[in-house]
Amino acid sequence: MQKTKELLKEIRISSNVGGSKQSPTPSAKETPNTRKKKAPLHPPIETNWLLPPVEERQKPYRSFMSFLSFRNMGRTQSAEMVLEGQHNPKDEKLVESFRELLFLEGHLPVKHFDYHTLLRFLRMRDFDVMKARDMFVQYIKWRDEFGVDTICTEFKFEEHEEVKRCYPHGYHGVDRDGRPVYIERLGMVDLNTFLLVTTIDRFVKYHICEQEKTLNWRYPACSLAAKKHIASTLSILDVKNVGMSRFSKPARHLFMEIQKIDSNYYPETLHQLYIVNAGSGFKVLWKAIRAFLDARTLAKIRVLGTDYRSSLIEAIDPSNLPSFLGGECTSCAECGGCLFSDKGPWNDPEITDMLQGMLCTEEEQEFSLTNASDDQKTAFSADTENVGCEDNTMDESFKVAQERKHVDKPLLQKIQALKPVLQHTKQKIRTLETALENIKLVLQELEQHIEDLKG
Repeated sequence: MQKTKELLKEIRISSNVGGSKQSPTPSAKETPNTRKKKAPLHPPIETNWLLPPVEERQKPYRSFMSFLSFRNMGRTQSAEMVLEGQHNPKDEKLVESFRELLFLEGHLPVKHFDYHTLLRFLRMRDFDVMKARDMFVQYIKWRDEFGVDTICTEFKFEEHEEVKRCYPHGYHGVDRDGRPVYIERLGMVDLNTFLLVTTIDRFVKYHICEQEKTLNWRYPACSLAAKKHIASTLSILDVKNVGMSRFSKPARHLFMEIQKIDSNYYPETLHQLYIVNAGSGFKVLWKAIRAFLDARTLAKIRVLGTDYRSSLIEAIDPSNLPSFLGGECTSCAECGGCLFSDKGPWNDPEITDMLQGMLCTEEEQEFSLTNASDDQKTAFSADTENVGCEDNTMDESFKVAQERKHVDKPLLQKIQALKPVLQHTKQKIRTLETALENIKLVLQELEQHIEDLKG
């Protein structure tokens, strides 16, 4: 218990160094109440892994052949360093303390104890360790109770193509920093048809599979292509003709379910959200929607009218923007359109081969470390069988990504060493609890004896 208190004290003292600069001294005009209302905001999550300055940003993604200098990297340590990224030393100390606190409390969900996952939860709670602990424990509980790993392995969303026709959405290319770009055309959603071809529960499961695929496959592939750590998404919502009349009860239910999952279980994965074609009807709706969003998320959202192209082009090269958003993409016609293509580094054969090779190598190393049997290694597979012109062989490429993404080999060794200690501690606690119960019984008997003597 004393150890836990010391850890909490250490994290609280250091909580203002989460990868960002310290806040400047407040001006004389600011009052204590004003300062209290301001939610601490952190720079983009990749800043913790030292993104290059703007002038050094990569050219738009076209083909892996433009990265020939990276081609011979193979399974070498340099590729692993790109996927892992450079750690901010101060953040690393906070994460290690947070991890140790979770260990002391008996939480050992091995594969989700990696640096990046724990840092995301700490950042989401502004480095308040107790709030981050509660959020992370709920996340692990949700994964277990909802069966996330099982869903990602066994769930098949056969209605994928039909859903995309009545609810246009999908990933399409990368932004100028190499992050995946996700697009939804909410103004073209036909909710009645949507509810005929699928259910909200099935769509939620599909959404979870896509989130897992993005964490475990799209981000690593984007990292290899960009030659730097990528850990967040740029999203665009086209809300043309969207207003209160479209925000029906089923629509509200779907929005709330998706928002809850993304905020509670996939924090800090949104870099920027552009809402475009926002008319007067949507602006009324937006006042109601923003009440459900936290300050950190709201700070990442830009609501734009019809004059949005320059803002998008500033963040995304025109070749990675569909024509309906003012872009110049011409390569997706044979796939049924940009939102059916799933265009991006995660579908480049050379990048996926490299990533699969690295995952397989790490899996072999972990096998020898943990003596795990083959049937204990869960495969991650997303439903891409019916997705436009996506390469179905990609399913095999990211089978092991779900299990491998969040496993830290040095951490595994620490856990293996801590397990006997934890078991021994639990046994001592059980012994003490038994002794305490015995003492209670003796005290009750003494109390009864004293009462008898008084009588």
